Amino acid sequence: MWGLRPHLKRMHDPSRAMVSLDSVAETVLHRRYLRQDEDGTVIETPDEMFHRVAADLATAEATFGGDVDATEERFYEAISNLDFLPSSPVLMNAGTELQQLAACFVLPVEDSIESIFTAVKQTALIHQSGGGTGFSFSHLRPEGDVVKKTGGVASGPVSFMKIFDAATEQIKQGGRRRGANMGVLEVTHPDVEEFIAIKSDDGDVLRNFNLSVATTAEFWEAYASGDAYEVVNPRTDAVVRRADPDTILDHVAEAAWETGDPGMLFLDTINEHNPTPQLGRIEATNPCGEVPELPYEACILGSINLGRHTDGEEVDWEKLRETIHLGVRFLDDAIEMSTFPVSDIEEMVTKTRRLGLGVMGLQDMLVDLQIPYFSEDAVDFADELMAFIHEHSWAASRQLADEREPFPAWEDSIREEPMRNATTTSIAPTGSISLIAGCSAGIEPIYNVAYTKQVMGGLEMVNDRFVDIATERGFYSGELMEDLHGRTTIQDVEAIPDDVKLLFQTAHDVPADHHLRVQAAFQKHVDNAVSKTVNLPQSASVEDVKEVFLSARDLDIKGITVFRSGATSEQVLGESPLKEECVGECDYVAPRQE
Repeated sequence: MWGLRPHLKRMHDPSRAMVSLDSVAETVLHRRYLRQDEDGTVIETPDEMFHRVAADLATAEATFGGDVDATEERFYEAISNLDFLPSSPVLMNAGTELQQLAACFVLPVEDSIESIFTAVKQTALIHQSGGGTGFSFSHLRPEGDVVKKTGGVASGPVSFMKIFDAATEQIKQGGRRRGANMGVLEVTHPDVEEFIAIKSDDGDVLRNFNLSVATTAEFWEAYASGDAYEVVNPRTDAVVRRADPDTILDHVAEAAWETGDPGMLFLDTINEHNPTPQLGRIEATNPCGEVPELPYEACILGSINLGRHTDGEEVDWEKLRETIHLGVRFLDDAIEMSTFPVSDIEEMVTKTRRLGLGVMGLQDMLVDLQIPYFSEDAVDFADELMAFIHEHSWAASRQLADEREPFPAWEDSIREEPMRNATTTSIAPTGSISLIAGCSAGIEPIYNVAYTKQVMGGLEMVNDRFVDIATERGFYSGELMEDLHGRTTIQDVEAIPDDVKLLFQTAHDVPADHHLRVQAAFQKHVDNAVSKTVNLPQSASVEDVKEVFLSARDLDIKGITVFRSGATSEQVLGESPLKEECVGECDYVAPRQE
């Protein structure tokens, strides 16, 4: 299907062996990542894939006088040992003819037919190459507005979103996964109520979209004072009416309670931390929300496997520091080696060199440290951990700036010291790469210790750390694991000691306010944003959902999405056509947060 680039046809030393992969990782790699011939036959082993990626990215070192062979060795060891994994496009495309390595894109959609359909074409090219796209539709004139050229009336943003959705439906990313989108509409747009209710009104519409209502400082000032806020026609900048912010929040909460969409973006908070305000205002994010980006920006992602950075019952801080520095170098080299499907994207990426180094396996690390996820210690540790990662990722970027020059937009940016990258950190969902690494996803608590994950026909998931502890403590049995399969909690299982139950709290055991506090602890030290799901029980009320949105605002989180168990859109671990196809950073499209 995709050929190797000529300079990568080399023999590999078989003594440089990777760690063993479990059956889930093998299945994911063979179904989605390993190279195939024209007949769809897999023609690459996992070890050859790791060699391919390491060799390709290390080639960038030659541009800056670096040691290509030594860097290739370090890259190979990190990814084959599962200490660090890049996002899906890197694993799929590095060293192939495609060579598109970015996961996250934002495209502009201006108020003209030419702009709209240019964006549709660019979206198709990005999805075909393995990326996901985000859009703000806030510049489109509202439904019923005048179209002077034809004398007709405008159909509005939602109607055009359906065109993007239909195009996405027809294109599988890189031939291996369906695309994913983020659709954003500002709360000041006249069609905001239609946008909020679209999935509630028709559950089959916009199946390839996450949705977020973008709020502004003025909206929240009106909410605090009890006043109405201005709803503005983006074509004329005229105020068309005034709306009650509390009523809008109620509508968002009702729709999110029912379907999981829309989420909410806090644009004032996002733009307060925009590293390059001279280049424009950020209005949208990538599909899962972890990267707010300017139009035509793209970001290359990678995640550190925290579960591979403990030494007994303590964090191996020195190994973690080394992996952080290596990860930043790896991702910066990936920018050098990536091709982009649109010239405007390449130009913007060159200006900002935005990176997203994140983590996965947080709960695995907490288990090793014997810290329950639902505890004050977990919040304090999250703060300490991400502060460390942030400090050393910036140090790595400053070192690269000294070696290679700062990012071109640096002088007018908010960064005081020369850096190679406008951003270095982001917390992605790590949907499929966490399956390859055999670790818990992102910074989420586990779903359960044994369950069937409904992707690729069903993957049987078992938490290795739970099995090891159960075996060591003498309460493991096949009957126990069968009983635990499919549960959303183990807290009521008498056969499991209480201290073990605490270490294996599931997403449904963790209250909403604690989900938010963990997210906020990470966000405080993240340049981009944090993808995390706030799970609510089926019994949660609309008011509970609204309270999550309000609490997220108080905690300075950049955005929020709530998912109530039993909501009508597809469950995170239930059947979902989109989730079935979308891997890597968007293993599902429903619940996500920024």
